[in-house]
Amino acid sequence: MARPSWEDALSAVGVATLDGWAAMEAALRRLDPAALPELRRQLAPYEAALARTVAVFRSTPPPADLEEFASRFADGAALTHRALALFTETPPAREAVVRVLESMRTFCRALETLYPLHRLPALSRYFVEPALHDRIGELDPEPPEAASVGLHKTRHSESGGFSLYVPERYDGSAEWPLVVALHGGSGSGDDFVWTWLREARGRRFLLLAPTARGSTWSMMGTDVDAPALRSMVQYVCERWRVNTRSILLTGLSDGATYALLCGLANDSPFTALAPVSGTLHPAVLAGERGQALRGRRIYMVHGARDWLFPIAMARAASDILRQAGADIVFREIDDLSHTYPREENDRILAWFDPSLALP
Repeated sequence: MARPSWEDALSAVGVATLDGWAAMEAALRRLDPAALPELRRQLAPYEAALARTVAVFRSTPPPADLEEFASRFADGAALTHRALALFTETPPAREAVVRVLESMRTFCRALETLYPLHRLPALSRYFVEPALHDRIGELDPEPPEAASVGLHKTRHSESGGFSLYVPERYDGSAEWPLVVALHGGSGSGDDFVWTWLREARGRRFLLLAPTARGSTWSMMGTDVDAPALRSMVQYVCERWRVNTRSILLTGLSDGATYALLCGLANDSPFTALAPVSGTLHPAVLAGERGQALRGRRIYMVHGARDWLFPIAMARAASDILRQAGADIVFREIDDLSHTYPREENDRILAWFDPSLALP
């Protein structure tokens, strides 16, 4: 059998990688402990396809002027395969959750590795919503001279650091809204930024994904995260043109709970809150936070199948917030467990700032 050309090997591994990304996204949307055996079965063919195509691609010499490109692409494909392999393995029951979390982190590293190649048409289409596929050419103009765009990662010893995404077509000529997205417990901003990057790239807003200073956000004891968040927002506002009347704080799970706790403080820079799959911390209704509820815009999302924070808790929290005077939208999603509903980003953005709605 004839050895495939490098172009054929690239095409095969590229298709398998993008198929693997789509399959991983679909599995993570349906993530639930009870569903793991079926999700493993569904992902297995994608893992096998990547195992074959990555091996062929790595063994096929690229043209001399494309060696750096080939190395990065191979690394991204291999990380995708590793993410699928971690997910599809059947570990001891006590290790199942840890294995899935490692798979999710590895998947994010694959996205991070290949995003610098997003000008490739197939990758570019992945990193933007389908409704904007016919406008991809507008999303990657020549880099502006005065604006620092793309993905920025910052580490500070006094805070958890953050990932910041500035869409490539930002040129500093106008103020843009800012979305601040808080990861769940044991997560990181480096991973959670990918939950919103596709929308930021196409819809013209800045995206800040902080990392908690501890293993999760400061929901008990001394609040060490609120000062860090204010500092991060200030950092972004000083270096990019931010519409300070349009700053959304959102988050998943512990990040959602903390979004309510932090976002309602008197010195909060956030103009709207969108907690997803979180719960209501008692301190939200105490002191200045309780007073700040009147008229405060909150978009609350919760799954009817949430196994960590049962839907009854979310319904009660919604009622409490509404009775306290909040301007609240409550979205109960029938098929959602304790995971992130990516499709809800569209509704959240249109509610938050009509200028961010899809055309």
